[in-house]
Amino acid sequence: MKKILGFGFILALVLVLAACGGSDDTSGNGDGESLNPDKLVMGFVPSQDSGEIAETAQPLADKLGEIIGKEVEATTMTSYSALVEALGNDEAHIGFLPAFGYVLASNEYDVDVLLKSERHGSATYHAQYLVRADSPVENLKDLEKHASDMTWAYGDASSTSGYLFPASQLMNMFDIEDTTALQEEFFGGVLQSGGHDNSAVAVLDGDADIATTFDDVRDTMQEDYPNIKDDLKVIGTTEEIPNDTITVPASLDDELTKEIEEAFLSFNEDEEMIKIMNEVYNWDAIIEAEDSDYDIVRETYNNLGGNVGLD
Repeated sequence: MKKILGFGFILALVLVLAACGGSDDTSGNGDGESLNPDKLVMGFVPSQDSGEIAETAQPLADKLGEIIGKEVEATTMTSYSALVEALGNDEAHIGFLPAFGYVLASNEYDVDVLLKSERHGSATYHAQYLVRADSPVENLKDLEKHASDMTWAYGDASSTSGYLFPASQLMNMFDIEDTTALQEEFFGGVLQSGGHDNSAVAVLDGDADIATTFDDVRDTMQEDYPNIKDDLKVIGTTEEIPNDTITVPASLDDELTKEIEEAFLSFNEDEEMIKIMNEVYNWDAIIEAEDSDYDIVRETYNNLGGNVGLD
């Protein structure tokens, strides 16, 4: 009789625990618990004033919430590493990550890339090398002779186009062992400028002799520097780099993930939403993405020894 009572107590306890397990945030999908919060957090990293980007992006969040029937909050993160961590810990549910940010996120956490940007009709872009117009360097091969007398300006070491792809290309081209040798032996000096436009300005002002930026940063600077295309010349470009992403935690409910994807794709038909995407990150359109699109970034990262961090 005691055994029967004990079994009954355990069964009741199991049923109670099972009932308590169904919270607002998770639901079973047959493959374990999936995340389905009442409120979605959409994370950005500012490329401009953080207050301004949050204010600019909020109508995007409101429209997304209206379509999928949930509250969506646009949140600015202090850095890409903070956004990656928030996605990995299910504290952010939608993240706008650059190519390298997505690769690091997918290395460290279980995340899925849903969509990517399209700019000027392309899902990829290049990095470029800029020197002053009167520089004796006409192409990348000329660097073998002149690089030791040149200061290289780049935005920061976690920039896909400012650092990763150019560094990998130069290391392969000139059989350079690692990034330390590239910075300390191949070039005469380096200048971490903090941004693509700052790198170009450093060359214009004579603080650096070569800059690596996205192609073509000069287009965005012509209002302030009307002669920049005459003053700076392009001596080479890298291979194609995949555009930045919309990434979600893999734990997010499958149906909710599909709704988010379809909602963003519907923005392509909404002039107001595309205008906001363009103001926030210069996106012209939103297209589908696959994890394999970013294999080229993984290969480049590994070529650099896999020890580059994300700011």
